[in-house]
Amino acid sequence: MPSSTSTRPHAAAASTLRGRTVFRAAAALLTLGIFLVDVLTTLEGAVAVLYVVAVLLVARTGRRADIVITAVAGIGLTLIAYLDSHGVNHVGAQTFRALVSLAAIVITALLALQYQGAMQRLRGQATLLDLSHDMIFVRDRSGVITFWNRTAAQVYGWSAEESIGRVADVLLSTRYPQAREAVEATLLQLGSWEGTLEQRTRDGAWRVLESRWVIQRDGLGRATGVMETHTDVTERRRAEDAALRAQAELAHATRVATLGELTASLAHEVNQPLMAVVTNGEAGLRWLHRDPPDLHEVEAAITRTVMEARRASEIVKRVRAFLAKRSTPREPLDASLLIEDAVRLVQHELNREAVQLHVAVTADLPAVHGDAVQLQQVLVNLLINASQAMAGQATARQLVVEAQPGAPGEVAISIADSGPGIDSAHLDTLFQPFFTTKPDGMGMGLAICRSTAEAHGGRLSVESAPGHGATFRLVLATHPPGACA
Repeated sequence: MPSSTSTRPHAAAASTLRGRTVFRAAAALLTLGIFLVDVLTTLEGAVAVLYVVAVLLVARTGRRADIVITAVAGIGLTLIAYLDSHGVNHVGAQTFRALVSLAAIVITALLALQYQGAMQRLRGQATLLDLSHDMIFVRDRSGVITFWNRTAAQVYGWSAEESIGRVADVLLSTRYPQAREAVEATLLQLGSWEGTLEQRTRDGAWRVLESRWVIQRDGLGRATGVMETHTDVTERRRAEDAALRAQAELAHATRVATLGELTASLAHEVNQPLMAVVTNGEAGLRWLHRDPPDLHEVEAAITRTVMEARRASEIVKRVRAFLAKRSTPREPLDASLLIEDAVRLVQHELNREAVQLHVAVTADLPAVHGDAVQLQQVLVNLLINASQAMAGQATARQLVVEAQPGAPGEVAISIADSGPGIDSAHLDTLFQPFFTTKPDGMGMGLAICRSTAEAHGGRLSVESAPGHGATFRLVLATHPPGACA
């Protein structure tokens, strides 16, 4: 037994067919009646003009052929009635009324055909809008919904019958990224608006939507309404707001792993100011025990002790910041100091591997904008990679770090080693997550370095020829991402 759902289209088609038959029959009877009245009576009025009623009636069938047939029949019957009553050679008021009737029939038929064409185009557009996977609705200038597509009904939970006639912002509890008045002003000025907003469904769930608005205008260019198209990006945003958390965790894990490799360097760096504290303290005691005590030298020794103690404190703070999951706020940074701090962290390892380091920083470089800890991590990773790439080679191990102006609004930092270079087959996959050429590598270091650079509005690239070393180029913006240079 067929279900009720499967029989609905057949029932609708049968109802439409019956309606067309009724309109055609009514138009035919009316046309015949007008002709009989026009031929059999002596009425002097323009009876034939009533054929326009038959044309309008048959236009309800939605068929162009019905309009044309009825109009042609009306014109033909008008001419027959005129010739039967007045003959060919008669010219007078009756002739004028006949011409008015013919003109009225033709004009009415043309308008009906034009209206029907417009309605067909609108129905076609409505069908396309219903097939869209986006939520689409049309509202008038006061915000009242006049069209509601099928996807909108499915996602929001209100049917077209329930939605049409209601104010969109009230129905959907819309939250805008800025003042509603500012959004409307942009729409009126540009004719369109795009942005991200939130709307609530019938079951109370909030959806994050990428929204696009376009003003609809009439033939005179006047705004008649607004079509809103909404793409649901709720799940995508959740997957992104999650990817960012995962990246932060991976970045933290990488920093911890990097710290393990830098333990010797850190111990060496902290040990230097501590030994200086001891040396200056002993010197101060000797000057104090002299007879007479040299208080000037004692003061100088104590001053140096305080300076070295502060230096040790700064080293500890820097290590704690390097390990912290929460990064520092982005701010203007001196590129030379960034390089200096990164080099200090890896200096012991470079010395251990007999790496000859040369640093060249162009004077008066503009400040770069970013998170000092994150950018320091990028430089440390690149320096360690360069050092490890040259491990074991018999030739000189040279590492060159340069910082110079790049394109307008950019500073370029390059790190070049004299190692074996990178296999050309690996260049395209070098920055992909989990790709590594190290037996114990995580494959996340360079991927995180590139994503960190891009998050700062910069980029990270590599150039290499096998046997001629590799050069990593870190480009950083001198202004916040999205701001004007």
